[in-house]
Amino acid sequence: MAKWRNLALALLCALTLLTPNLADARAGGSFRGGGMSYGSEGSLGSRTYGSNGGQSVGRSMTPYSNPGSSSYGNGYGFGQNHPFLTGLGGALFGSWLGSMLFPHWGYGWGFGHVFGSLFSWIFIIFAISMLFRLFRRSHGPLTMPPLGGMGYGGPTAGYGPGGGYAPAAASRPITVSATDYTAFEAILKAVQGAWSQRDLRSLSHYVTPEMLSYFSEELAGNTSQGVENHVERIELLRGDVREAWEETNLQYATCLLHWRALDYTVRSDRKPGEPGWLVDGDAQHPSGAQELWTFARSRGGHWLLSAIQQI
Repeated sequence: MAKWRNLALALLCALTLLTPNLADARAGGSFRGGGMSYGSEGSLGSRTYGSNGGQSVGRSMTPYSNPGSSSYGNGYGFGQNHPFLTGLGGALFGSWLGSMLFPHWGYGWGFGHVFGSLFSWIFIIFAISMLFRLFRRSHGPLTMPPLGGMGYGGPTAGYGPGGGYAPAAASRPITVSATDYTAFEAILKAVQGAWSQRDLRSLSHYVTPEMLSYFSEELAGNTSQGVENHVERIELLRGDVREAWEETNLQYATCLLHWRALDYTVRSDRKPGEPGWLVDGDAQHPSGAQELWTFARSRGGHWLLSAIQQI
């Protein structure tokens, strides 16, 4: 009976520690067919985390600019950012509390001294780790060197919401001309064409270094899974500038783009017409898309794609 009780206790602790990680493992990591396989990502300067009618930006190198937030890391509390340590702390606290309230359990089952000593040491290590994190938090996280191109700096306090505080930059509205509209349409077609060809060199001429890193990651994921996404015969149906502004030495313009194209995904190891070649989409009939694209440029420079938001 003692062995079975030991085994049951070990399984209970394992479930407590591993359950949060199992939930996290379901997110991401799988092929997303249709379109260019991206979510809402990129930078809109001081308006990155504002509300503009599109999906909230999920990935960005722009520090979060909400000084009223008390969260740390990825915008969540310690328990959500560190589920394993949270579960471990709960298990250890429960074991310690049980040994304090019911000391005779350990003696009756024959493992109280061993587990009590083990849990005590682990609890001490956990407490020291917590103190170290609090100390590091009070002195601020480490900064990263700035990224080159377009004047974009790297995140000085983490990525995404809650990853540090950046003072909101003063901005003023700017006027978008017909020439700018032509440039936006040209970038849409050039980016989609380079994506279909998996040509990062060409993409680098039309997107910011940040967006290039996201596209590179997505293309690598497709290559790893043996698929290729093609977006061909792009036709811009309508483009509406939602907002255009200037801050520091950069200008931004967010446009709602309505366009259609042939959008399909195929197996890279098979030829057209072979069984299983088409994975997703339609290679014969175009489909429509509606997205928010934000373009950025330095004064006197040319526009680059700096963010994409789903609707």
